[in-house]
Amino acid sequence: MRSTFHEFILWAETNGWAIRSESSHDLNLDANVSTRYNHIPNEYLDFLRVVKQCVSPSEQTWFLCENEYNHSTDTAFQWNEFELLSLEAAAGDDQWTSEIKTWWDHYLPIVISVHGGYSFYAIDLSNEIGTIVRGEEPEFEEVTKVAEHLDEFLQGIMSNSIILE
Repeated sequence: MRSTFHEFILWAETNGWAIRSESSHDLNLDANVSTRYNHIPNEYLDFLRVVKQCVSPSEQTWFLCENEYNHSTDTAFQWNEFELLSLEAAAGDDQWTSEIKTWWDHYLPIVISVHGGYSFYAIDLSNEIGTIVRGEEPEFEEVTKVAEHLDEFLQGIMSNSIILE
């Protein structure tokens, strides 16, 4: 396990996050996810092999882990919830629907938050590959880059330069 993951897990536990480590370190993502996002950076795959659950103390912000991607949790939100909301808004407009699907094909959500409104963090898989972006309602597809890579993102959370809630 990489040191940034160790640091983050210790930080999260110390700060009241619900953290569960993955015991098997095997990763079996749902075929719909692994096929759609076939260029997921290794650092995030490593994170998914280590972290089974990571939920903020308020339970309003959480990292998406293997169970969320595999629809194996009882949360009210699916891993692609904000894509689904955008598609619902575009219902009946084929061009807009296509644009939304294409956009989300390039961004893998990794964190969801319902604190103070709906927002997410995602990994850019096409433009600046591996960078972490943040989007929020009402225009989920308008994002801001917050970190160059996952390690920087985790460091930003620990140093409070990236506030998840």
